[in-house]
Amino acid sequence: MNKPAPEKLEKLRRALEDYESGATGGGLFDVEAEEAKAKVRNRALLLLDQRARSRKELSDRLIGLEFDPEVVESVLDDLANVGLLDDAAFAREWVHQRHARRGKSARVLDRELQRKGVAQADRAEALEQVTQESEQSIMEELAAKKARSVKTIPEDRAERDKALRRIVGVLARRGFNEGASLRVAKAALEARCAELENE
Repeated sequence: MNKPAPEKLEKLRRALEDYESGATGGGLFDVEAEEAKAKVRNRALLLLDQRARSRKELSDRLIGLEFDPEVVESVLDDLANVGLLDDAAFAREWVHQRHARRGKSARVLDRELQRKGVAQADRAEALEQVTQESEQSIMEELAAKKARSVKTIPEDRAERDKALRRIVGVLARRGFNEGASLRVAKAALEARCAELENE
């Protein structure tokens, strides 16, 4: 059996050293790249620990902290691959929380998710949770709550209109349809006036 020539062995040894050190671009472990990713990953996990975020929101925040955009994208891909970053799940939770607990309309929620960079398909799927019945119920609840701030029966049309505008304003700020808001507000004000008459 022939032994490899000493110069061949030396060449192989150097090639292996270059490869392992990354000098040829094919290092077994790129220490510098991993250190850069570790810093971004740690910050990303801290941000995700505070609250769920969309991919765009997290990317904007990390780039705003002056991390390299390519490293940020690589880390976000890693987080998405292990299920820690999922725009569809984020959108579902966002809609659930803000519709039920904060009384926001589907229209406002869609705009919020759009600003956070959530794709149209993920927004549409998340907004399926919002039904006409749930929006109607929330509108009635908000209008009744605001109507309770009316302490005396309005004496004239101007006073009544002022009270009505305040109730409609609460619904409008949450993005509910103007016509539906007016109907619900009128009913809430009438119910409140009837309560006041019976006191």
